[in-house]
This record gives sequence, C-alpha cells and structure tokens, in this order.
Amino acid sequence: MEKSRVIRSAFKVGSFTLLSRMLGLIRETLTAFAFGTSPAMSDFVVAFRIPNMFRALFGEGALSSAFIPVFMDTRKKQGEAEAWLVARKVITLLGAVLLALVFLGMLGCTLLLCFPNLVEHAPMVLPLARIMLPYMLFICLTALSQGILNSFHRFSLPAFTPTLLNITWICFVLFVCPRLGSTMNEQIFGVAWGIFFAGIVQLAAQIPTMLKVGYRPGLAWDTKDERVTKFLKLMGPTALGLSVSQINMMINGVIARWATPWAPAALYFAERLLYFPQGILATAMSTVLLPVFSGHAADGEHSKITDTLNHALKTLMFVMTPASIGLFVLAEPITRLLLHGGHFGDESLARTALVVRCYAPGLLVFGLAKVFVPAFYAMHNTRTPYRIGLVSVGLNFGLNILFTLTFPRDLKAASLAVAAVISEAFNGITLGRGIHKLIGSPGWRDIFRSAARSLACALLMGLVVWFADHAALFVLAKINFGSHVQNLLAHTPSHFLHRHAAGIEEKISGLITVFGAIAAGAAAYFAAAFAFGGPEVGHIREALRARKEKLRGSAAP
Repeated sequence: MEKSRVIRSAFKVGSFTLLSRMLGLIRETLTAFAFGTSPAMSDFVVAFRIPNMFRALFGEGALSSAFIPVFMDTRKKQGEAEAWLVARKVITLLGAVLLALVFLGMLGCTLLLCFPNLVEHAPMVLPLARIMLPYMLFICLTALSQGILNSFHRFSLPAFTPTLLNITWICFVLFVCPRLGSTMNEQIFGVAWGIFFAGIVQLAAQIPTMLKVGYRPGLAWDTKDERVTKFLKLMGPTALGLSVSQINMMINGVIARWATPWAPAALYFAERLLYFPQGILATAMSTVLLPVFSGHAADGEHSKITDTLNHALKTLMFVMTPASIGLFVLAEPITRLLLHGGHFGDESLARTALVVRCYAPGLLVFGLAKVFVPAFYAMHNTRTPYRIGLVSVGLNFGLNILFTLTFPRDLKAASLAVAAVISEAFNGITLGRGIHKLIGSPGWRDIFRSAARSLACALLMGLVVWFADHAALFVLAKINFGSHVQNLLAHTPSHFLHRHAAGIEEKISGLITVFGAIAAGAAAYFAAAFAFGGPEVGHIREALRARKEKLRGSAAP
C-alpha cells in the first residue's frame, strides 16, 4: 500500500506538473517566436538565472527539505500548535533575510550600472535582474508554504502553482511586450515584469489552503529556538545538496554568455525541452518522497526507506530511460515543432537541437539526486549531499572552462551541456554510494537488473521511433501533404491563415510525425516491457487502478 500510495501521489503531482510543462512549452514557443536566440534573449536568460538560482538554493529544494523533517517531527512529538509556532518563526526569519537580500541585490545592480565598461559585454543583464530580484522573495515564501502543504499530503496546489507563472508569462509576452517598443531590447523587459507579477500571484494562491490546514498569520522572531536552529543547520548544506542542477545551469549560462552571444538562449530553450519529461515523474517523485521518508525516519523504520528507494529508482529508470532515448532521436523534430518560427530561425533550430541531444542522457542522471537526496534529508543528514554537491559544482565549473577554451565556437553551448550531464552523473552515482553506507543497500542487484531491462526495451523503442519518424516524413512527402495544406489554407477567408500558411503547414506536419513516432515508440516500449516480464508495468497499473477506485469511492453518495 505504501508503494501504491507513493506512485499515486507521484502521478497526481506529475499530472499537474505535466499541465505546467505543457503551458511552459507554449510559453517557450511564444518566447522563442518573439526573441529567438538573440543577445536580448541571452541577457534575459542570464538575468533570470540570478533569482532562479536563489529560488533553487533557498526555495523549492532547500526550504522544503530542511523544514519538512523539523515540522513533521514537531507535529508528532509536540502537537499542532507548536508546529505552527515553528512555522511562524521560520517564515518571519526567512522574510527578513530575503528582504535584505533583495534590497542589497537591487542596490548592487544599480551601483554596477554606474560603470558602463563592466556591463558592456551584456548590457541588459543588470537592468533585467533588478526587476526580477523581488521574485526571489515571493517564490521562496511560496516554496516554504508548499513544503508545509506537502507535509499535510496536500500535493495538488503546490504542483499546480508553477502553472500560474506560465499563464502570467504567456499573457505578458502576448499583450505587454509588443507595447513596450519595436525592438527586442525594449520588449524583453515585458517578460521581466511578467515574472515579477507572477511571484505575487503564486504566493497569494497558497494563502487560502494554508489557512485551511491550520496556519494563522503572525510574526514570531526567535532565532534561539532549538527547532529554528536545527532548521538553519539543515538549511545551509541543503541549499547546495538539492540545487546542484540549478547551480550548474547558472554557471553554464554565465560562461556561455561570455563565450558567445547566442549560447545562453540555446541552452535555456534546450533545458525547457529537457524539463518537460523530467518534471512529469522525477520532480514529482522528489516532492512525494520527502514526507514519506521523513515519516519512516521519525518512526525509526530504515528498512522501509530502502524498500521505497528500491521501488522509486526502478520506476524512475522505467520512465526516464525511454524518455532519454526518445528525446535524443527526436531532438530536431521536437525542437522544430515547438520552437521554430519567427525570430527562431533555422540557425537557432540547429544550435538548440544539438544542445538537446547533448542534454538527453541527462534525463537519467538528473533524476537520481531527486530520489537519493530526500532520503538523506529525512534522516537529517545534510552534510553528505552538501559535500558531494560541492565537488559536483566544482567539476562542472572546471569542465566548462576546459570545454569553452578547447571546443570550436559553434559547439561551445553543446559542450557546456555535456559538462552538466557529466557532473550530474557524478553527483547521482556518488549519492547512491553514500546512501548505501548510511542505511545499507536498497537492493542494487534488483535495481540494475530492472535498469538493464528498461534500457533494452528503450533501445528497441528508439529504433521504432527513428523508423516511424522517417516513414511519416516519406509518406507526407509522397502524398504532397504540405502543398495540400497550404492550398487549403489559401482558400480560407482568414488573412492570418494566408500569411502564415507555410508555418502552419510545418507545424501540422511536425505534429503528425512527432506524435506518430512517440505513439509508435510507446507501444513498442510497453510491448517489450511486457514481453520481458518486468514488474514495473504491473506496479504502475495497480497504482492507477487504486487511484481510479479511490476516485470512484469519493464520488459515491
């Protein structure tokens, strides 16, 4: 039942994350159409990584992972009232620290702008960052609220919250950016203001449910409370341990802007495509596993932690292995379908698709930390992930410098993606060894056997996907599909369809080939998995059946 509950909760979170990722793809499609891989877009990417890195350091990862064990332990041992008192003390302390950081950051940006020679290479980074820095305050308080709600097993609203960012972003790209000027350098500021307002919306959305589960607003300053002190001790190392990916991406973006003007934008769009499949399960797993591990740790049931780790890793490999190979095979068609058009031309397409291929293997290794790190933090062990994460960040930085100096200009962005994958692989594998030393083996032989089975099925799927994609292109060309679509659009009364007939034809053709290849690949993968006799298909089917019965029971009078 524990396994089934974890998978059901992960799929619930994953479904909302899927909605967010779908809206995120629409967001990136519109952003790519408007700005492409221009220097303005690259400056925005570097500027956005500054508050986004703090969100990763002190927000979604660190705050939840450091606070949930303390909050749940207090609830179990001292009651609800004491737990909420701790929450108010942490919220008060966090708000004060974040306000100070935002003020100092905005002041620093203003002072640096007084020295034009320092910002000549990337002139809009600091003005854009100054607008977006307050987002750090809003999103970190939002993340703490989400961690509290997750501890009550309220996963839906926290998982839905990123959707609000995407909706706000889309609205600002469509309706605000065009009114700010005629150049991309002027219009990009509309996206920055959209992020600022999205932070306010995301925080406001948490308040009603927080009140419903028992939170009462109020200030409580007490840094001497041993529970607050414990949170702070967990918080520092946790910030790096769970945020290795974001820190590596931040380093990649800054070095990429120094290397070549278009590289940060290409890396950014490739990462967006990577996060779509990753967020469906890996991020959802991390969200669900921390409260589960924390509950087992509080009860002293370490055997249940290893059993849950075994099950989570096998499920992760079962989903992410085909996603990784499929993304590698379909990198160019997917990038063309989702991003090509407007200012995102053929050159931007080629550059971004290459980076996507280099990032694709990372789907496997990026998810490992999201499974291992919550187990460490549930047992209040933050030092091990911190040390491993520090080495991983150093490795990524060293590889970035080496690759930037040695690779040709057109391959610099791709080389930075390879560096990120290598450092993340080191991080995940070393974390696995650490968890083995801490609580024993989670059943490596069983996990490796399951991973090998998933890899064999995924390789077969990759061949099917490649063949299906090329077969669909051949059939569409044979029947002259594009000309038929353009002729049909040319005879419609819409002037918009007349003007964009070629682009619409390309998108329709891309939808047919990409989704046809994905459908054929999914069928081949599940058929192969069933033929190999792996239990993962049965576990997922049982979880979905239990979820269906639960929904049917709640709907009954």
